[in-house]
Amino acid sequence: MLVGGGAVAALLETPLALVPAVLVVGALIVFIEWRLIYYLLFLTLAFSREIGVGGGLSLDVPSEPLMLVLTVCVLGTLVLQRGVLRSREMLHPIIVLLALLLLWSVVSSFFSVDSTKSIKYILAKIWYLVPFILGTLLLVRRTSEVWRVAALYVVGTCITVVIIVARHAATGFSFDTINSAVQPIYRNHVTYATVLALLLPYTLYGARRSKGMVRLAWHVASGLLLFGLLTSFTRASILSLPVAGLFYWIVRLRQTRLLLVGVAVSVLAGAGYFLHENNYMLYAPDFEKTVFNGEDFEKHLEATYKLQDMSGMERVYRWVAASRMAADKPIVGSGPSTFYPEYKRYTVRSFRTYVSGNPEKSTTHNYFLLLLAEQGFPGMLLFMVLLGSVIIIIESLYHRTSPKTQLRYVVLAASMSFIIIVFHLLLNELVEVDKIGSFFFVNLALLIRMSTWIREGEPTT
Repeated sequence: MLVGGGAVAALLETPLALVPAVLVVGALIVFIEWRLIYYLLFLTLAFSREIGVGGGLSLDVPSEPLMLVLTVCVLGTLVLQRGVLRSREMLHPIIVLLALLLLWSVVSSFFSVDSTKSIKYILAKIWYLVPFILGTLLLVRRTSEVWRVAALYVVGTCITVVIIVARHAATGFSFDTINSAVQPIYRNHVTYATVLALLLPYTLYGARRSKGMVRLAWHVASGLLLFGLLTSFTRASILSLPVAGLFYWIVRLRQTRLLLVGVAVSVLAGAGYFLHENNYMLYAPDFEKTVFNGEDFEKHLEATYKLQDMSGMERVYRWVAASRMAADKPIVGSGPSTFYPEYKRYTVRSFRTYVSGNPEKSTTHNYFLLLLAEQGFPGMLLFMVLLGSVIIIIESLYHRTSPKTQLRYVVLAASMSFIIIVFHLLLNELVEVDKIGSFFFVNLALLIRMSTWIREGEPTT
């Protein structure tokens, strides 16, 4: 085809005659060796940007187009090469729970207040799950490939950190200019800091399993990511690192079940207290005193524990609305991806702040309450069961691996990264953000694959 196309191009004296041949050959390469697209996705993921496509919808470019191509490639591989994935992996509890979550979102969509948004949510969820769960299981066959994928994302992210730090340095690393410094590469400083935090476990354990210049490169990446994180002035992301360290010791001491019981009791007790005789109204902010201390990070932290921080109290404003939405539609919710602007009918005026107009159209800033409001109690409970199951699986995998081995390092990197993301979900909804949701699902796929490697051994070829 290339020779024929070249001959036609020479006769007609136009290179356009080569285009069909190049497209066909390119398509063949993609379908035969589509791992190149998979690697390209992670290499360019840090530079992906959200672009509006009309009708209130948006697309992350180039990540989502690549995810669409990968979805077709993965499904085609599974159809043409039956049995390429072990049935034990396909029926793993993590995949079963993810499938149930997707199925429930479909059920909830039938009752959605905005069917267009809900359908887009379901389609997006499919092209997240297929490439990052099934695609990872198809391509990551050895531990060395885990670090290759992580390295590709780290390289792209480090380049963005250098750009952002240089821009931020020009303003003296001031707290109130970090958001403008990260744009347009990242949506805001929260997304930026979360990406840096979730990659730090991979750079840490990537260095431990390497030697020589490779180890030095991982160390440099760790230092750069940590510096970017600290200068992002993002409270949750900085706090997520000691939280991940604490979780490590809980796993090491085999106390994850006690942790889950403690969390369940705390959530139920907290919910009971705030709902009893409307006690939540006692925490309504003073509208005049609830402000953003953009010039001073220390005052920003002080305002946080005094309940006078605007971003914190705006979260409470939306959490109250989400709870009232759930009370109105407790089973099916309002439908996936419909929180905005539906929540405005359920807000309590006493909790409003200066930014309650919400021009950026953001949602709850709590993924659990978002699921509760949009998909009802079944959706939120399924997600909580998924997290609980994963935490128990992490403890099991950790104690089935030997210290200072490649398998132990993969378990620790994937589990610490996963916990960092989950911690962020308490204050933000990030699973559907391409830069973060990608590794949320990749970490799950790696834990599934780890079960196979520990049971059967890592393949040598």
